Amino acid sequence: MAIEVKVPVLPESVSDATIATWHKKPGDVVKRDENLVDLETDKVVLEVPSPISGVLKQIVKDSGSTVTSQELIAVLEEGVAAAAPAKTVESAPAASASAAAKPAPVAASASAGKAAAELSPAGLRVVSEEKIDPAKVPATGRDGRVTKEDLVNFMRGGNKAEAAPAKSAAAARGADGRPEERVTMTRMRAKIAERLMQSKNSIAMLTSFNEINLARVSALRKELGEQFEKTHGIKLGFMSFFVKAACEALKRRPIVNASVDGNDIVYHGYQDISVAISTDKGLVTPVLRDAQDMGFADIEKAIAGFAKKAREGGLTLEDLQGGTFTITNGGTFGSLFSTPIVNPPQSAILGMHTIKERAVVENGQVIAAPMMYVAISYDHRIIDGKDAVLFLVDIKNQLENPQRMLVGL
Repeated sequence: MAIEVKVPVLPESVSDATIATWHKKPGDVVKRDENLVDLETDKVVLEVPSPISGVLKQIVKDSGSTVTSQELIAVLEEGVAAAAPAKTVESAPAASASAAAKPAPVAASASAGKAAAELSPAGLRVVSEEKIDPAKVPATGRDGRVTKEDLVNFMRGGNKAEAAPAKSAAAARGADGRPEERVTMTRMRAKIAERLMQSKNSIAMLTSFNEINLARVSALRKELGEQFEKTHGIKLGFMSFFVKAACEALKRRPIVNASVDGNDIVYHGYQDISVAISTDKGLVTPVLRDAQDMGFADIEKAIAGFAKKAREGGLTLEDLQGGTFTITNGGTFGSLFSTPIVNPPQSAILGMHTIKERAVVENGQVIAAPMMYVAISYDHRIIDGKDAVLFLVDIKNQLENPQRMLVGL
């Protein structure tokens, strides 16, 4: 019996998707729940599992095609052990080229083995299923690593490793003969650029700053960190302190947690905190839902889980949707000072930075203390400077007196 495979229902915020990689060819045997194809959206890569065990009879939409919700992309034949490949509705030169010019298995070379060792689990699956030599794939990831997206782009090019090797930066030349390389933005990067421009052009953005002495938080982490990790199985980081402090401050300054909808101001009776996480593809902001009800261990575990999923390309659209307030930590990369950009439709974002030991005056004495500059960028259309500044002062007071924060004062 023929079974249609359609694009999953996409959220309202995602209008379409791009066929990134087919993991099966017409005629291949598939198992139930086995991933058939990757769909790339503006935010994440979605996997489409097989609804049955059988044979892939027909590919209706080739790699690179733009598709919408519930659009037909393939046809399966249920309960068939083997079948002759059916012609795709659209021509598939990439698939035929891939079959004709696949490189040797990954284990055939030491360089391939080294490159494979640095791949994420999602990337390893693509390498294994498509028999790609990762050593021949141009890398765009941090520290020269091959990302899943690199593998997807390699597959889009027909996987012609021997016939048409990818051009290196040194091989590409500009008009004056000097080396340069032109690379098309990924959908995710293009969407990030679009949203940043939307924020810049639609929000009356202003940034205020303060500094926080984190000596007491550092001492608390040192005192309780080992016991915390033994009890909860996760390290006690700084981010959970900032999330808890932000939730308390947002309760006292609800306008900072609000958003603009036309001429209306929407006040949210909950704190869904978006936490910025850097990936090889760009910045993503998974959401800690009802963060006001989460404990320190819950927050640390949730953030660690999101970071792991982000590295492996496993974040879902549900992970990224919503959010009433964002926290971003440029200090992870050594940033001392910055003006973060508000993530619409939210109205404010808190920027953390690196901790530096600096000379400060305390009780008339000059001492060395672990100091952090913090920033709040906000939509001045609804948030007055007074509210933004007092919100930041509230954050400062809580973190400089963490014992009060821990008992809800």
